[in-house]
Amino acid sequence: MKSKLMTLAAVATVAAGAAAAGTLDDVKAAGKLKCGVSQGLPGFSNPDDSGAWTGLDVDYCRALAAVVLGDSEAIEFVSLSAKDRFTALSSGEIDVLSRNTTWTATRDTDLGISFVGVSYYDGQGMMVPAGLGVSSATELDGATICTNTGTTTELNVTDFFKQHGMSFELVALENSDEVVAAYGSGRCDVFTTDRSGLAAERLKLADPDAHVVLPETISKEPLGPSVRSGDEQWFKVARWTLNALIEAEEYGITAANADEMMGSANPAVQRILGAGDNDYGAAMGLTKDWAVRAIKATGNYGEIYERNVGPDTPLKLGRGVNEQWTNGGLMYAPPIR
Repeated sequence: MKSKLMTLAAVATVAAGAAAAGTLDDVKAAGKLKCGVSQGLPGFSNPDDSGAWTGLDVDYCRALAAVVLGDSEAIEFVSLSAKDRFTALSSGEIDVLSRNTTWTATRDTDLGISFVGVSYYDGQGMMVPAGLGVSSATELDGATICTNTGTTTELNVTDFFKQHGMSFELVALENSDEVVAAYGSGRCDVFTTDRSGLAAERLKLADPDAHVVLPETISKEPLGPSVRSGDEQWFKVARWTLNALIEAEEYGITAANADEMMGSANPAVQRILGAGDNDYGAAMGLTKDWAVRAIKATGNYGEIYERNVGPDTPLKLGRGVNEQWTNGGLMYAPPIR
């Protein structure tokens, strides 16, 4: 692990000069945004039957492309494994990484990347076949556990089993579909990843209802997009695009009513939408209607959530801690003012 981090750090150092050149200008010149996504995680970043990418992480990139290029379809999606995602970002292969990635101290300080915020608050869970007869993760002594390599899940599960005085055998595979296949074939007793990931990957199994997610949440997994360090302008564009989507939900601004809300008497709404003399885009190298373009392209954060992972989707994920702070959740964006 240490040698891997050193390699990534070296790549980040080489890429620092590229970041300083100005990613915003590069994206505009290219006419497209290069967005790093997963290898296929339903609800978050997954190609549909026609090859079009959909999901919560994908919609963030569509909002960012709308902000920068005025076109939410001007994107090249780059499918990346957990192992390769940080190298792809640091090397300049992609402009932004939006791929169910946990914000940690090591990743934020050692790899030459910067997280712009949290788009989904999650935690690691464990899934087992219902026929195993297990109702708690504390009953898994001696289990064989499948997960992805290059993720936080390996350390988390090791900590959990050590804490509870249990032993286990780890099977770590690079491709997420390989992990699902290994678990589905009975090669391992347990599949562990973020709880949202379990809900998504469960859909790929032959009989999803034959598998249960155990009640324990064994870690904190704040997931969010990231960019290369060293380019402050691009970092702020990426950060405030996410913030605008979160704030838009708080104030009831939707894809359908964004134009109408331009006439709102609420000063906070006017600032978000760039109404009147309000212009918070200029300092980032954007036009004053930058947030309007993001919201009209994808809807606000709540619309993105409900469309991709909410209770009426196959994932059936309630808002929980991802509810707005005004409704008892953790979703809270600094004010645009």
